[in-house]
Amino acid sequence: MSKTKYFIQQSWLLIVSAFCFGLLIAVAYSAWSPRIEQNKIDKLNRLMNSLLPEATAFRVETQLEIKLLKGKTVKSDIYMALSDSNECLGWAFNAVGPGFQDKIELVIAVDKDFQNFAGFSVLASNETPGFGDKIKDSFLRSQFDGAPASLLTLAKTGNPETIDSEIIAITGATVSSEAVVEIFNAYTEQIKRHLQDKKLK
Repeated sequence: MSKTKYFIQQSWLLIVSAFCFGLLIAVAYSAWSPRIEQNKIDKLNRLMNSLLPEATAFRVETQLEIKLLKGKTVKSDIYMALSDSNECLGWAFNAVGPGFQDKIELVIAVDKDFQNFAGFSVLASNETPGFGDKIKDSFLRSQFDGAPASLLTLAKTGNPETIDSEIIAITGATVSSEAVVEIFNAYTEQIKRHLQDKKLK
């Protein structure tokens, strides 16, 4: 058998194998996609409830296109946290932005007057284990609980127990800390302005 013929036969084998594997992955993704999406929705609801525990229900009040850096836009659902008597207790929204390794997805909660944050939780993140993934820990998260819902700044040193607009970075994970602050800043003002324009707050 000539080398050319052998090469063609082996190439076809690789092409057919690649096609079959690709088809299997597509079928598997199609089958599992609804379950994955539902799991994400369930996690979102759990995280919103942990941030605004007095709420008994969360209703999508509006959807907003958020303008990010470099002209990119993403859609964000804005949830109203409701009491048993259907009164507004606060607001929650999903927010995404680039991290050190990959994108970071957060759930951010704000009080009913959109004056102070009620905190945040990480919906999804692939930040470096032992460093960037510390954005899930209380050191960073606790600094946002009660912080003013306005422009935030990041500092490398300071007292993390002081609740104000200055957020102290995680040692060894400044980039991930900065990413979280930038996500807050990108979403907060746009959503606050949108709710004011709609007279929802």
